[in-house]
This record gives sequence, C-alpha cells and structure tokens, in this order.
Amino acid sequence: MDVKKIVLAYSGGLDTSIIVKWLLETYNCEVVCFAADVGQEEELDGLDEKAKNTGASKCYIEDLREEFVRDYVFRAIKANAIYENRYLLGTSLARPIIAKKQVEIALKEGADAVCHGATGKGNDQVRFEMTYKALAPQLKIIAPWRIWDLHSRSLLFDYAQKNNIPVPVTRDKPYSMDRNILHISYEGGILEDPYREPDESMFLLTKSPEKAPDKPVYIEIDFEKGIPVAINGTRLGPVDLMKQLNKIAGENGVGRIDIVENRLVGIKSRGVYETPAGTVLYIAHRDLESITLDRDTQHLKDRLAHEYAEIAYYGLWFTRRRESLDAFIDETQENVTGSVRLKLYKGTCAVVGRKSPVTLYDPDIATFDKSELYDHRDATGFLNIYGLPIRVESLLKKKQGR
Repeated sequence: MDVKKIVLAYSGGLDTSIIVKWLLETYNCEVVCFAADVGQEEELDGLDEKAKNTGASKCYIEDLREEFVRDYVFRAIKANAIYENRYLLGTSLARPIIAKKQVEIALKEGADAVCHGATGKGNDQVRFEMTYKALAPQLKIIAPWRIWDLHSRSLLFDYAQKNNIPVPVTRDKPYSMDRNILHISYEGGILEDPYREPDESMFLLTKSPEKAPDKPVYIEIDFEKGIPVAINGTRLGPVDLMKQLNKIAGENGVGRIDIVENRLVGIKSRGVYETPAGTVLYIAHRDLESITLDRDTQHLKDRLAHEYAEIAYYGLWFTRRRESLDAFIDETQENVTGSVRLKLYKGTCAVVGRKSPVTLYDPDIATFDKSELYDHRDATGFLNIYGLPIRVESLLKKKQGR
C-alpha cells in the first residue's frame, strides 16, 4: 500500500505505542497521532511527548467529553439502549466519536490513511471502520492486527523492548482495560476464565458492596425532555453531572456487572464493567417514562431499545437507521420531564419516587376507592369482547371433540 501520511487513533497503550514504530518501518511514511479525551483521566498524561518520542510527527489531543456525553451517552439513555439487556454500551458509544474526530484530523492533515489498534477478534475494528467508511470512504484503512506477524502479547513486548518503546503495562498484567466517563471495562487475561471471580483490587470506580456505607443514600435526578440536568436540585452540565454521579454511585457500590456477551464477530466474550453513573441514569430515565409516556408508545419504544443497542454495539452509529430512530425517540421525549428519587445502598439502585408536571398517572383512576372516572361495571363488556377469540376457540375445540 502506497501511503505518505497516516493518522493513528492513539491511546499510548501497548498496541498503539508499538504501532507508531511499526507504521514507520512498514510504510516509510509520516505518522500523526490522535488521542481523544473521553474521560479516561490520568491515562492521557504525557501522551504528546511519548508519541513524538516514538516517531510521530505530531500528536493531537482533543477534549471530546462534552460532545461524548451530550450526543452519544445521553442519546443512548433516552433510547434506554442496553445490549443483551445487560451491557450499557460504554465502549460502543465512545468509538464512533473517536473515529469521527480522527477522520476530521486526517482530512485536515491531507492524510492518505487512518489506522486503529483494534484486534481482528473484537468489536472495535467494526466501530472504527464503519465510521471511516461512512464519513470518509476515500481514506485507506490500516488495521495492523490483521496484517502484521505480532500475533501474541509476548511478541508485542519483545518488539517494544527491541525498539526501546516504553509501554504502560507489564507482561504479567492480568487483564486489559478501557476507560471513559461512562464506564471502565475489563477483559482478557485472568478474566478469560468465566468461572473466576474478579479480584477486588481490579475495580477503580466502585467500592465493593461489602465496604459501601451502611446507610442508604437518597438522590434526586431532574430530567428535561429525557435529558438529565440536575442532581439534588443543582443544575449541572453533562460532564459535571456524570462525574458527580459516578462519585456518588461508585461510593455506594452501584454499577458493577460481570457478563458473557455475544460479539458481532461471533465470539463469546467475558467482560466486567463499572458503569456507576450510567446505571443510575438508565434506571431513573426508564422509570420517569413510566408516568410520562402512554402505554403503546412505551411498549414500541421498549422494543426499539433493543434495535438501538444493536446499532451502537455493531458499529452502525453513522447510519440513516440510527438517525431515524433518534427522530422517533426525540419525539417521545417531549414530555419526559420530571424528577426521580433513588435509593443507593450497597450495590443496589432502587427508584423510590417519581413526579412530573406532565404526568399521565391519575390517582383518581388508579385508586382502589370509588373513582369518578372509572366505573367497574364497564369492564364487563370490555372483557367479553377482549376474550371473545379465546372463548370461541375453546367452544369449537369442545364441539369438534379436540
């Protein structure tokens, strides 16, 4: 492949640290690094110097936290999108925004190609490359894991040692991590045994339920048109809201999950996740919808939530399908405004109250006492009509001797 300049999605981890040098040797071209700040905190320290010392001509570091939370995380929460009913899509939502900014830098730099460090077994290769194809199909795509001969962790370390490349992990690191403001994921290493319990020392965002406070913590989250805007009456921007909620929920052990999920490429993968703020927001948002959406709209939206989650998980963010679903979801959120009160206690998050100025819940109808709007006698005719197909089928079975 003939390329003169490549923009690499760079994290400074083992893989991408090596990839810079490998690209220089393989293509004899200029390499520009790009690191996205999506909330990985101290992991960004020293990246610019490290990238240049490894051979990159420059390193862009872009703060994408606000856009990530506003346009990706909050959209998924409005959709109630959860993959396989358990995974809150922390990595799935981050990859499209990273790849989008990478494409923008590649076009700005006049690059021939873009490159990522995702392996040939995972989902991230799909998420990166579907974004490249959607936003800049003319760019060449380089995926080292699919073409080089460094097919094991030990070979990567050997390459790093041979070329004096500093890497932030050791040969005996027991797992790999991916962090952003929505979650931390842990995969590989010791976690490849799905029967082995994770070591408590692994977790960074959450306390163990056993060590969480012995008294419950109550919080109230305010939503406007499906978007969380305040905690305990204090309005916060998207990033500050996520950070504060991560702290509160994490201190109470909320947000851990240990699952085996089905990757798009057909492999089952065990992952352990910490998603404290996301867990609370998903629970609170869905509950607020229970009093602000009519039954049929809610049921349709619940069915489409699975579709939305698959779109995000399968790397199809920049598609007409997702945009069309968002148009529907935004319409449903017009009246999803109100407050949800939650009780956090030793790893659990329970809704204990909800209210809305546009609620569809009417105590006069719901009450077991006499209601002016609902006459119990009206139910007889409804049940006769509703149950007619069942009754007819039963009568015919008896008549036919079945």
